Amino acid sequence: MSRNTPSGAARSAVALAGFFAVAGLQLAVVLLILWAVLSVLPSAVALRAGAPLSIATVGALGYATWRALHTRRRTPAGVAVTREQAPRLWELVDGAAAAAGVTPPDGVTVVADATAVLGEHTRMLGLLGGRRDLYLGLPLLQALPPGRLRAVVAHELAHGSPGLGRWAPLAYRGRIAVGRMVPRISRRDPAGVVLRAYAGFYRRIDAPFSRAQELAADRIAAEHAGVADTVAALRDLPALAGMQRLFHAEYVGPGWQAGYVPDDVFGGLLRVLAARSTEMTMLRATAPEPSGPWDTHPPLTERVAALAPSPSTPAAPVSAPGQASVSGSAPSSPEDPPAPEATGEPGGDEPPEKAGDPDEELVPDLPALGRALQAVAFPPRGRSVVSWDECLSVARTTEMEREAEAALAAISRASDAPVPDAAHLLTLVADGRLRAAAGAVFPDAPPEEITARIVDLLGLMLALAALRSGVARWRHSWTGAAEVIAVDGTNLNLAELAAAAADPETTEAVRAYLTEAGVDLAAPPDERAAARARVLGGLVNLSADGARTDLLVTDLGLLLVPGLPRGRGAEAKRRLTRIAADGVPAAAETSAERRFVPFADVAGVTVLPGRRKGWMLGLRDGGGLTLKPSLDADELPGGWAAWDEAVTFLARTR
Repeated sequence: MSRNTPSGAARSAVALAGFFAVAGLQLAVVLLILWAVLSVLPSAVALRAGAPLSIATVGALGYATWRALHTRRRTPAGVAVTREQAPRLWELVDGAAAAAGVTPPDGVTVVADATAVLGEHTRMLGLLGGRRDLYLGLPLLQALPPGRLRAVVAHELAHGSPGLGRWAPLAYRGRIAVGRMVPRISRRDPAGVVLRAYAGFYRRIDAPFSRAQELAADRIAAEHAGVADTVAALRDLPALAGMQRLFHAEYVGPGWQAGYVPDDVFGGLLRVLAARSTEMTMLRATAPEPSGPWDTHPPLTERVAALAPSPSTPAAPVSAPGQASVSGSAPSSPEDPPAPEATGEPGGDEPPEKAGDPDEELVPDLPALGRALQAVAFPPRGRSVVSWDECLSVARTTEMEREAEAALAAISRASDAPVPDAAHLLTLVADGRLRAAAGAVFPDAPPEEITARIVDLLGLMLALAALRSGVARWRHSWTGAAEVIAVDGTNLNLAELAAAAADPETTEAVRAYLTEAGVDLAAPPDERAAARARVLGGLVNLSADGARTDLLVTDLGLLLVPGLPRGRGAEAKRRLTRIAADGVPAAAETSAERRFVPFADVAGVTVLPGRRKGWMLGLRDGGGLTLKPSLDADELPGGWAAWDEAVTFLARTR
């Protein structure tokens, strides 16, 4: 590092301590203003009012300041791995700690995300350190060869290296603590404005040193694990994280929302990594976006250039499962051949096996560790644990059922008649009424778009009818989209049938063909899945029609839960977090404990004026719901943003 870096670390540490000075100064200024106002009042009035007002001001602003500066560190759900359980993994960690010049972490915990983080239980915004734990993502253990994993661990531990300056560990701890604190400061916190402003100043002071610290940690990792493995690891981490996001969005998430969870989540991730080598290559070639304003990492190109200024330095692709083992003692060569592509349906094949001697594995029996991690990272919470094939089949069907329900509800309102299934829909087509109803739903759409929407709806309903009748099934792939096929594996040509059904002259011919094929066009929906609405955010301590209420914003509506008494805000947030984690049933109903207001039942929303803004939701049954924030209103992360988006959506679409 440059000779200016230690002074940069000291400036960062001093700026960190400035948070407490700013907080105290803010309180002193408010008290001085209060006493200045009291000084112009008659002495008798000032004496009677001064003490209560001063105590109230100190109490209110002091509590608000404490809430803003108090950082609760959420411990990731994971499985602790002891030295006895994984001695070779701990040897890797000890070697990285020695290279960084720090003591090994107090514990190693395997977590679900594709990440590596050194967490420390700090106090006073990081001014005081505490227990250090290394959190390693299971996807890293699954996909990275030992050399790259060694580089990742060395980089994380190097943030606390004394070689970066005496104040470097404190500066890094403080930066992490402030990065957690600032997003949690409520916009209704009276002490938050000044502290957020000072946080911006602190970030500008800290930025030069934080970037230099990240580059120095990269150099320590390269000296320990080698430049090639370090550069490859820098590219692998964002690529693995991106592939895991895709995996959850396309495979885990839909089943989770449908009320199902696969019996081997991380085995599915292995299959996706093995099957989608092309996507991995594309992700590795894409520069990752900064994770947020408090992301201290320089751009990836700058980090790679600092490590390997020569353009001849090779950059190896991430090893796919079955190609390179995490158990080998030597780093994988950057010239490893590409992994064979895995195909086939989910659940049909076993996960690719790791190469190498089992006695040399970093973590013995990694699949068993994956199952143990799934139990804590993906607890079923009332969901059914099934095979991957059944989970994906139910998930896709449930998504289609929800889409069909919304579309048929709109068509029913436009045609002034119930349209519950495909049989009724074909009748509307044959009578020439479906186009008129679709035109009423989409009044500004051109004729060709109306036709396309009708064909899409018919294709959706015919596929659902075939699935409900047992004539069709899902065929899934780890490499692409799922498709509906006949039970014998042949193509159903549903797109062609939907196009023919959209023509009133051939509608009845399509109906006869499908009936002869065994498709019940009036078959009821599949009731196996207890679908969950997706929770977008939560608010604590609102007033709903005058009653203290907590609220969850979902993609289908609002769940209102009776609030707890004042002074139990932390308990209320924990309770609402548990409710959100358990899932809100898509068909949630109002009960004595909870009230669910579907967005479909909201006719309009009006913003109520006043110092404390409120909202009036008009319901289609003629009723209404008035919501206002209380003085102690709070949010789960992203709660107010989710609420603002919901209000905008309701105001725009009603």
